[in-house]
Amino acid sequence: MTNVLVINSGSSSLKYQVVDATTGIAAATGLIERIGLAGGRLIHERGAAGRSGAETTEWQIDAADHTVAVEQMQRAFTELGPDLADMDLAAIGHRVVQGGARFGGPVLVTEEVKQIIDDLADLAPLHNPPNLAGIEAAQRAFPDLDHVVVFDTAFHLSMPARASNYALNAAVARQYRIRRYGFHGTSHSYVARQAAQFLGKRDSDTNVIVLHLGNGASATAVAGGASIDTSMGLTPLEGLVMGTRTGDIDPAVALYLSRHAGMGIDEIDDLFNRRSGMLGVTGHQDMRDVIEAWEAGNPDAELGLDLYTYRLRKYLGSYLAVLGRVDAVVFTAGIGENSPDIRLRTMSGLDHLGMGIDPARNLERKPGVRDISSESARVRTLVIPTNEEWEIARQTMEVVLAPGEHEPRALP
Repeated sequence: MTNVLVINSGSSSLKYQVVDATTGIAAATGLIERIGLAGGRLIHERGAAGRSGAETTEWQIDAADHTVAVEQMQRAFTELGPDLADMDLAAIGHRVVQGGARFGGPVLVTEEVKQIIDDLADLAPLHNPPNLAGIEAAQRAFPDLDHVVVFDTAFHLSMPARASNYALNAAVARQYRIRRYGFHGTSHSYVARQAAQFLGKRDSDTNVIVLHLGNGASATAVAGGASIDTSMGLTPLEGLVMGTRTGDIDPAVALYLSRHAGMGIDEIDDLFNRRSGMLGVTGHQDMRDVIEAWEAGNPDAELGLDLYTYRLRKYLGSYLAVLGRVDAVVFTAGIGENSPDIRLRTMSGLDHLGMGIDPARNLERKPGVRDISSESARVRTLVIPTNEEWEIARQTMEVVLAPGEHEPRALP
């Protein structure tokens, strides 16, 4: 019994996957879109994605809420297979974005845990409420199975106070729970462990810098298997330049825009999170479109790529200083795994830091972990496909096998 049904509930979507927690092989994956909206759609793929024999089916559906979405998911498994009754599910694992300072690891779902998730909604108002709605819908559909929550922020709760705290008035920070939480924790955890295995080292002996580069992007310094610093902060806005987010920006910009442009808080929030980043600078959110525009000689695209990779290099340098010894720099997620241009621009000229990539290796496309380092590099550069569903399944099984070892922390 190592099959886990992994559920990731968004505000208008629900992703699901049945994955073997031991091997990472998925028996089926699916996506339900436009929950609560007209024109809903379910896409169900039986068999591991990318493997021969995988069968994809698309249905037009109406899902008024997450309860109906879970019912439609069950229908897809029953009619399209594999039948969940034959999968011998061990548990159901749920992704929740914000665990605050209460959850440093996965936990069994209880009424207390659900209450804490709800209480933390003010720190992730777009994520925690639909995450919780998905948990409760799945509990009603699968009342006899254990349900486990895996938090995006949990991996980063190991950060020391010097990395997690802001130099903000301490009383205000405590009252409003303001600190650096970090995100993409399941991806960073998974990739760091895969890097150690590839290098033939124990997690506890391995130091890596992980660059999770997708529409959202974050960098993490991992020492001995633990996060000691990460680029995202109280929210996913801080850090690297992203598809639509500014990344690091002087907070006084918000005050300036309020005073001189008459912008309200919601308008500034929308500007920083949805109308900036690569989209705001280049007019393109998708990195493939940015690179195509750059190749055509577009100066805005050139500036965007410079901003993007310059910020990456700044974080690489700072994390090298923090870690002292780095075994590998790891690129992962959609851009990190698939854009040789971004990898080359980021790593070029870092020979004096012991880093460098081989241009030919960088262009190779093959499954699994890839070492694209130059022959002379002391620090390896790896490309590792992330697999957050497998990581959630693995952590879910940890809780199922030893539930007493995973409990919420007392509030500080």
